[in-house]
Amino acid sequence: MRKLIVIASLWAAAAAHASTDLNAAAEIAKNNGCYSCHAAAEKIVGPAFSSVAEKYAGDKDAVATLAQSIQMGSKGKWGRAAMPAHSSLSTQDLKLLAGWVLSTKP
Repeated sequence: MRKLIVIASLWAAAAAHASTDLNAAAEIAKNNGCYSCHAAAEKIVGPAFSSVAEKYAGDKDAVATLAQSIQMGSKGKWGRAAMPAHSSLSTQDLKLLAGWVLSTKP
């Protein structure tokens, strides 16, 4: 019984941490203007986050690739509109934001 309580406590802590990470990533997106061009499920200027997640599904390097695109900006991956660079974000924030985008479901 004690093992079950410990396992349940660890699972609850992990779930709370994941929720905190999701909230932190959403806040990073909000504070850096991501929602000006992107939405969860519909194209605005740039692709929907869910479309980005779908494009990179199964790509083992997706977090690194997307983090680099966020940091350096990109052009031509999703049409003519360019995504501006977000070079002031920390490596940790870039990875968190990329992971969050990649976890978006339609």
